[in-house]
Amino acid sequence: MADISRRLGRRHLRAAPTAHIRHHRGGQLLHDGPGLSFWFRALTAALSEVPVDDRELAMTFHARTSDFQDVAVQATVTYRVSDPALASARLDFSVDPDTGVWRGAPLEQLGTLLTETAQQHALDVLARTTLASALVDGVAAVRERVAAGLAAEPRLPATGIEVVAVRVVALRPEPEVERALRTPAREQIQQEADRATYERRAVAVERERAIAENELASQIELARREEQLVEQRGTNTRREAEEHAAADAVRAEAEAARTVRLARAEAEAAREVGQARAQAQAAWLRVHADVDVATLHALTGARLAENLPSIESVTVSPDVLTGLLAKLGARDRT
Repeated sequence: MADISRRLGRRHLRAAPTAHIRHHRGGQLLHDGPGLSFWFRALTAALSEVPVDDRELAMTFHARTSDFQDVAVQATVTYRVSDPALASARLDFSVDPDTGVWRGAPLEQLGTLLTETAQQHALDVLARTTLASALVDGVAAVRERVAAGLAAEPRLPATGIEVVAVRVVALRPEPEVERALRTPAREQIQQEADRATYERRAVAVERERAIAENELASQIELARREEQLVEQRGTNTRREAEEHAAADAVRAEAEAARTVRLARAEAEAAREVGQARAQAQAAWLRVHADVDVATLHALTGARLAENLPSIESVTVSPDVLTGLLAKLGARDRT
């Protein structure tokens, strides 16, 4: 907006470098250019201010795809006024000489023109595209079609408007449809996550199985070695027992041989002793065979006396003494 000040009944206008000012008085063009500064009379001046900088026009509109799904298109069109004289002749860019404010709304008219033109081409593209294709490739297709349509629109050059760039920010379906479309992707992501979890668990189980197999193999090897140890110990014990048995057999044989030899020696000695005793007994008997009975009785008494216990005292009763005396008397008479 131009800066207008008052001085002694006159007006002074100072414009920004991005504003093209056209000053008419009495149908004649007095000033024409950007960033002007001049004095003028409010009653006779006709002023127009045309912005020549790049303008961003954000637009949002709804379209329907070929499968009857509603999508919201968010786009931005960058434009500028390339011919201020033509634009001021086609649109009302006049400003109030007292305040410098536009009398009309020229930028709104430009915005409506650009929005409706862009919307027309975007609707034409999306009407032939399914929702799935629009969400995948629709941004580029809409951007190219809108840019080509605006470039080919005859009213824009006739109005002095030049389209600098077209950007399509997003194509969004309705919230319910968008959630429904996200569900398969979320399910697939969840399945991938579950598969990764299962694979991780399978790897863990495989590792645990390998560890268990290693432990089992170690236990089997340990058991085998223990079996070999027990077998070796048994063999050693058996050999030791056999050696002890052989030693005992040799010892027993030696002991038996010694016992036999001792028995034989004792038997030989006993036989010789018996023979000697028999010979002595025979000789003793032969000696006693020639002795009378009284002598034998005396020898018997002497032998008996030798075997009797010691007698400290003897008591002879009269009857015994009488009998002995009678026997002795009878022996003397004989």
